[in-house]
Amino acid sequence: MSTPPASDVTELLLAWGRGEIEARERLMPLVYAELRRLAAGAMAAERRDHTLEPTALVHETYLKLVRQADVPWQNRAHFFGVAARLMRQILVDHARVHGAQKRGGGKPRLTLGSALAAAVGGNEVELLALDDALTELSRIDEAQGRIVELRFFGGLSVPETAEALGISPATVKRDWAVARAWLFRRLAPA
Repeated sequence: MSTPPASDVTELLLAWGRGEIEARERLMPLVYAELRRLAAGAMAAERRDHTLEPTALVHETYLKLVRQADVPWQNRAHFFGVAARLMRQILVDHARVHGAQKRGGGKPRLTLGSALAAAVGGNEVELLALDDALTELSRIDEAQGRIVELRFFGGLSVPETAEALGISPATVKRDWAVARAWLFRRLAPA
């Protein structure tokens, strides 16, 4: 199945933003495969015994997306940026519930993809620690926090991240490098 043109997705997003519910209904089949790819990427970074499946993550994300009221959708990249943020929230909420249910206080762990793993110096980082670190990074530099969120949780490329944030790819690359270094220091074992 081929990816629909970005202009088609953008037109439907703009119509949805104007309150045209039928546009939302036509949009979802067009973006489902991409949402599924993002969810699979996010889930690939999770521990092997994770109880949430990529399809369930897509469905939970979809439910949260359709509940978004009065979102001034800008374009395809903006939509997937919002979807990435929602996926992060769902995974973190799931980890908190899972961690609270475990006896002995075991914390859910996240196996990071190679790009972010290099940043933190290993293959496993606690998901909640990563979320705390990203929240802290976002307080220090909101743009860098969004870049990590879009690149890691959203699986967006450098050009897609640049488009979603309205900045240049060179800025994304530079801030991505700085954010990875900051995360390495913040998440490295003492």
